[in-house]
Amino acid sequence: MSEQNPYAAPTAEVKDAPTDDSMLADRGTRLGASILDGLIAFLLVYLPLIVVVGFGGMIDESGQVNYAAMLTGAALMACLPGALLLIGLTWWLVHRNGQTIGKKLVGIKVVRGDSGRATVARIFWVRNVPFWLVSFIPIVGSLFSLVDALMIFRSSRQCLHDQLADTIVIRA
Repeated sequence: MSEQNPYAAPTAEVKDAPTDDSMLADRGTRLGASILDGLIAFLLVYLPLIVVVGFGGMIDESGQVNYAAMLTGAALMACLPGALLLIGLTWWLVHRNGQTIGKKLVGIKVVRGDSGRATVARIFWVRNVPFWLVSFIPIVGSLFSLVDALMIFRSSRQCLHDQLADTIVIRA
């Protein structure tokens, strides 16, 4: 009669992360997604702002361009719809499948280190916001961002922001 030892180590297989590199997103694909995200943000938010500031002008009664009114009124109205669209679509895609618009276009997504679903809160508050805030610190922020990006060349293909949030980027 064989009785199970209650003090024995568990025999279940523990899977922390994909063991084969075939599931992980290529470095170039991640770079492409990042470039696409930046290009989409430029087209939706910054280009309308540039057009209004560069070509539009609000002229007061004396015939002078009123830059303060232009920047606060028309420029805000030009970039606000694109910004709201970008934020809404990005939130929906990240909530639905862990993807930004660029990641969706190139076929990759962010998941937890154990390949489970990564929540919007984890991706936004843990993975992105701390690194975004540090990037505003002069000199230190630029160096920190460079180190974060260069960490993708490790065998795990995780940047520092991935490691902090316990996320990986895989093919969708």
